[in-house]
Amino acid sequence: MVTEAGLIGKIGLNSAGVGVCLNAIRAKGMDKSRMPCHLGLRAVLESTSCKEAVDTLQKYGIASSCHMLVADSSGSVGLEWSYKDLQILEMNDRKQVFHSNHYLVPHSGVSDTVWLEDSKFRIKRIQEICDELGHSPTMTEVQALFKDEKNYPYAICRAQEDGNHSGTLFNIVMDLKTRKASVILGRPTAPEGSYEIGF
Repeated sequence: MVTEAGLIGKIGLNSAGVGVCLNAIRAKGMDKSRMPCHLGLRAVLESTSCKEAVDTLQKYGIASSCHMLVADSSGSVGLEWSYKDLQILEMNDRKQVFHSNHYLVPHSGVSDTVWLEDSKFRIKRIQEICDELGHSPTMTEVQALFKDEKNYPYAICRAQEDGNHSGTLFNIVMDLKTRKASVILGRPTAPEGSYEIGF
C-alpha cells in the first residue's frame, strides 16, 4: 500500500488481487461505534474478494465521511460513506466507477462542505477523458489520464501554486488480474520517482 507513516491501512492491493482507493470527503459527523476509515481500508486489504471486503465494511460501518473504491479482477464498487449511512455506487455500462472529493449522491441529514470546489470539475473531466479510452486500456494509457492539466492548477494533476494549497502527491494504477501496481511519486507530469509493486 501507499500510505503515510504510522497508518495501518490506505491505498493499495493484496496478494488475493483485492484493491482499494480512497477519496477524502469533508462532511461533519462521526459515529464512534463504527470503524475508523483507515481500519476499514485495512479490512479491505485483508479480504480475499471485493464481495468479502464490502460485506465486512457493511457489517461494521465506517465512522466518518469518505469514498472507498473497492475492486478485484471481477469488478469494482464505490462505497460513499457518511457517519450515518452508506451509498453504493455501481459500475456503469463500461465497468467504470468514478469519484472525486465530494458526495455524488445525497446522504440524509449530512451536509457536504465540498472543501475542494474543483472536485466537481475533476469528476466531470475524468469521465470525459475516459470516454476516449478503449474497452481494455493498458496501464500506460490509464496512467496518462492522471497527467491531465486542464483547469491548472486545479486539475486532475493538481499543482500547489497560484493560491492552491494542495497538489498531487502520487499516482497508483493497479492491474488486479496480474496483482501488480505502478506507482509514480509526485505529480505524474513531473515525477520524482516510480516503482512497481506486486505479488
